[in-house]
Amino acid sequence: MTVPADAPGRRAVFLDRDGVLIADAHHLRSVDQLRVLPGVPEALVRLRAAGWVLIVATNQSVVARGWVSEEELRHVHRVLLAMLRERGASLDAIYYCPHHPEGAVPAYRVVCECRKPNPGMLLRAAAELGLDLSASVMVGDAASDVETGRRAGCRTVLVRADAAETGAGGTPAPDYIAADLDAAAAWIVALPRHPGSTAGGRDG
Repeated sequence: MTVPADAPGRRAVFLDRDGVLIADAHHLRSVDQLRVLPGVPEALVRLRAAGWVLIVATNQSVVARGWVSEEELRHVHRVLLAMLRERGASLDAIYYCPHHPEGAVPAYRVVCECRKPNPGMLLRAAAELGLDLSASVMVGDAASDVETGRRAGCRTVLVRADAAETGAGGTPAPDYIAADLDAAAAWIVALPRHPGSTAGGRDG
């Protein structure tokens, strides 16, 4: 898959779900496990006010593993959206990959283009929502998120990472390392339009 050459002008922040927006419950299966992380609603409001489109891009192999259905996953996301709305925050879209190459459910046991670090979810969002990927940012807490953003042509932010480990073993270094989404938002809203005119940095 390739990045669209005629990408329109809207800028987006692509957000991993677990570990960035909500506490990582390790294969969350129930709304009872949803815990919005501190500062997340405020960070989303700040990004929204600065004109960024806000999109979740999340791997959800719980579907392929047979632990939840897609409808149950969508219910979790509806509850998450409601929790954010109660705090004055919102998201524009949630994209998820239900696949896993070793899944227990045959229909989802596939090697796909949407499972991160493949950029399929970002490319689909760009096509459906009219986004400029080269001006967008991927925020995640794993090396696979950084690689996803790199493959899609986005700038990248790694949340709560050990800087000493970043880039090790051939893993690409992110453009920025942040302690949390609030710190990431502060860096993102200060970005100029064109990626080449800013230097990366790290949250102290």
